[in-house]
Amino acid sequence: MTDSSRPLKKALITGITGQDGSYLAELLLEKGYEVHGIVRRSSTFNTDRIDHIYIDPHDENARLFLHYGDLTDGQNLTNLVLNIEPEEIYNLGAQSHVRVSFDSPVYTVQTTAVGALNVLEAARQLNRKQAVRVYQASSSEMFGDVVETPQTEKTPFQPQSPYACAKVYAFHQTVNYRNAYDLFACNGILFNHESPRRGETFVTRKITRAATRIKTGLQDKLYLGNLDAKRDWGYAKDYVRGMWMMLQHDTPDDYVLATGETYTIRQFLDYTFGYLDLDWSEYVETDPRYFRPTEVDLLLGDYSKAKNVLGWEPETSCKELAELMVDHDLELARDEAARRAPA
Repeated sequence: MTDSSRPLKKALITGITGQDGSYLAELLLEKGYEVHGIVRRSSTFNTDRIDHIYIDPHDENARLFLHYGDLTDGQNLTNLVLNIEPEEIYNLGAQSHVRVSFDSPVYTVQTTAVGALNVLEAARQLNRKQAVRVYQASSSEMFGDVVETPQTEKTPFQPQSPYACAKVYAFHQTVNYRNAYDLFACNGILFNHESPRRGETFVTRKITRAATRIKTGLQDKLYLGNLDAKRDWGYAKDYVRGMWMMLQHDTPDDYVLATGETYTIRQFLDYTFGYLDLDWSEYVETDPRYFRPTEVDLLLGDYSKAKNVLGWEPETSCKELAELMVDHDLELARDEAARRAPA
């Protein structure tokens, strides 16, 4: 419960309907914030991940409010920021699929790079009136063709995709606004983080959805790309806690959030199919369509700075994460099977 006599702290989240945005909204509401989210206007609603925490905004108990906007529309974004006057802004919005960025590089740059600049500029204007703190969602994909392992905040960037290039631009603009305008702005360099709310085109969720559908007789095969790619996979719910912690610290800085452990896609298949008593090699085939033009073979993060400065640590192992996702997707598969069953 919050103290009703004290004004609520306001936070604005771009990308609130995504995986990270939904978990972050939950966390901030639990901490007593008034939460505002930006959603793109469309003919259909895409709020499934936050429907369980959204109530009628006219209800006196409402603390979650949604606003139409787009990261590519800088003027509208500035108007929203100046009207809402948040103390914290979390920029999680982007075209975030690496493979898709090769097919839509211009759109990826507009949303991921220029969109971040629009957020920073809006925050700079608000910062003239009141203090505001900004979190920029950076990515381990920026390390690309890695020059050292594990990767830290000081590891040089070698981006290998339009998405990663756009994130590098956003990273440096965040540092620039921090230095040039004395804006409290932090980059969270997050390594791969997954959950039952992960989009179904991302490899971990693609695997858990397919495995559970195979288990229930709804699917026969799963087609994937490079099975030897290594990733540092964590749980999104752990990582949004780290985002919040960055903006509570006395000074702004950049932090790697990771687990410090790496696994191949083959190992994730072992965890997922093994949990269902299946042998993945009987069902999985590789398809050249899912290979990237330039591959990132190994990502492994060193989160010691976040641990030492913020007190942040991951709490969920890769195996636990896979099982958590399978449990969720098995329910979906069983519901689907039941709907398809003859009456």
